[in-house]
Amino acid sequence: MKVRWITAVAALGVAVLMAGGAQAQQIEKKDLKLAVGGKPLLYYLPLTLAERLGYFKEAGLNVEISDFGGGAKSLQALVGGSADVVTGAFDHTIQMQAKNQPIVAVVELGRFPGIVLASVKKAGTIKDVKDLKGKKIGVTAPGSSTNFMVNYLLTQNGLTPNDVAFIGVGGGPSAVAAVKRGEIDAISNLDPVMSQLENDGDISIIADTRTLEGTKQVYGGQYPAAVLYLKPEFIQQNPNTTQALVNVFVKTLKWLDKASADDVVKVLPEEYFLGNKDLYKSAFLHSKPTYSPDGRFTREGAEVAYKVLKAFDPAVAGAPIDVSKAYTDTFVEKAQTLVK
Repeated sequence: MKVRWITAVAALGVAVLMAGGAQAQQIEKKDLKLAVGGKPLLYYLPLTLAERLGYFKEAGLNVEISDFGGGAKSLQALVGGSADVVTGAFDHTIQMQAKNQPIVAVVELGRFPGIVLASVKKAGTIKDVKDLKGKKIGVTAPGSSTNFMVNYLLTQNGLTPNDVAFIGVGGGPSAVAAVKRGEIDAISNLDPVMSQLENDGDISIIADTRTLEGTKQVYGGQYPAAVLYLKPEFIQQNPNTTQALVNVFVKTLKWLDKASADDVVKVLPEEYFLGNKDLYKSAFLHSKPTYSPDGRFTREGAEVAYKVLKAFDPAVAGAPIDVSKAYTDTFVEKAQTLVK
């Protein structure tokens, strides 16, 4: 397995050099299958915008998007071969390195997570993380980033993930319904779900990573969130396709950086608004600071993610992780010169 890892990294280096010298070369693979876990969530807004603004087609790509119940399931699609690329949490690039199944992030969509942990008022008095012991916590899907945030907070408060019960509730109306029906005691989820529940008075917030300040309070530093990741062999075989994908997302992030709430809702499908467009606009404004303006990674952010995962994942803690192999900035840097 070690030889396989070294070979994959070496192949990635060759592909990156090829892409670095390519000038609008022919796309090797136009038809792509992209997996995501919770597409309507604001966490993945850049993906929907890229699709709805027509940037994939403009780049010569035909992207078929499959939406799963959470990030862990979209990762499984990539590993199993039913997806070519994934928009998912940066966390998975480190976890899979620990399993000697390398995946590489090529563009950062979110510079901090935007995940909110809150108690459900119907469940009684839960004031802080320590009060979660023995409780049922709703997450988008077990093994997803919403789960990881709770895992880390539990370890920082003298508990373990085994002290609670995690329940997958998805990232849309199903999550809202789980709270309103009293099926869970707390919820770790994203906007627009959390803004709707907060607006309806159903929850009390315990931790909030929709701002840089809140992210630092939870994790101790900036924390990369949604990224586009894929296998090193895909990059090796399809460097121009990879560059085209990164160009699309960098162009989308630059559009998003300048966009107003009205600009965004004009592009999105009606079902994203959970029946309240004004509330969605408010949720977007809460989440807008989370998006990367240019797609670049930071080593500091990668190191913070590694520190967090080590705290509760024995596989990561026991593996020789090199965070520099979890991402590459080469395609993003080239995109800065290609995308206006």
